[in-house]
Amino acid sequence: MKYIKFPKKKNLKNIEIFFNKIGLGDLVINSKLKKKTEFLKKSSEPFKPELFDLYNLYQYVLLNKRTTIMEFGSGWSSLVFIAALNNLKKMYYAEAKNLQRRNLFEIFIIENEKKYLDITKKNIKKFIKKNNIKNIKITFFLSKVRMVNYNGNFASEYINLPLCNPDFIYLDGPGQFNIYKKINNFTISHHDMMPMSCDILKFEYFLIPGTLIVVDGRGANSNYLKKEFKRKWFYKYDKNNDQHLFLLRDDPFGKKNENLLNFYSNSRNKI
Repeated sequence: MKYIKFPKKKNLKNIEIFFNKIGLGDLVINSKLKKKTEFLKKSSEPFKPELFDLYNLYQYVLLNKRTTIMEFGSGWSSLVFIAALNNLKKMYYAEAKNLQRRNLFEIFIIENEKKYLDITKKNIKKFIKKNNIKNIKITFFLSKVRMVNYNGNFASEYINLPLCNPDFIYLDGPGQFNIYKKINNFTISHHDMMPMSCDILKFEYFLIPGTLIVVDGRGANSNYLKKEFKRKWFYKYDKNNDQHLFLLRDDPFGKKNENLLNFYSNSRNKI
């Protein structure tokens, strides 16, 4: 897979209709409520859903036929990913079951703040029950985050990570204020700093060609990843939605990887 399949642009009304159609009407309702959306807020209240961003995330997973999702951070996006995986499984399970993927149609949600993970779990439970979703495996992973000196650069890292090899990574965490430890008295837990995660860099060489990464905002962190990645990545910045996209364009490792790349490319363009 050499290129990313991008969603078609839709207006807000059509996106609202879309989310209502796939059982995510709560996103539409909550997007209209008067809630704080400031980046630096510290209340336990979740952010308002950003419908354009969430619609894009759903489509990136669906159009590019991702099989295993790793999500750094949790929230409304978790519901969207579960919905996308559920529809993909309905459409492509007969083909995908032969891909030899251990975590087929599974999502790993990594969070460093229990209060937000609890909110996400509650919303997922409600969504799954309402839409009778049964066969999507969801693994929740709670881990502290600490400062680290990674190859001479200050950054944050999750102390523990789930054991999986995702083909879709969504970087929207951790928040920069719940960080453990300092390095040389330096921390990103300061209003003039910004998120700077190095986790993906540590397992970059394990990622399979075709892996797609979407970074929500986090321009400085995206720039850091872009400069530190060692393999062949295609990069694009979606300015309208403030999303950074990376596609791993290395040659396939072997027949197993070739089969997976062929699966990604042969799309029926449904939903």
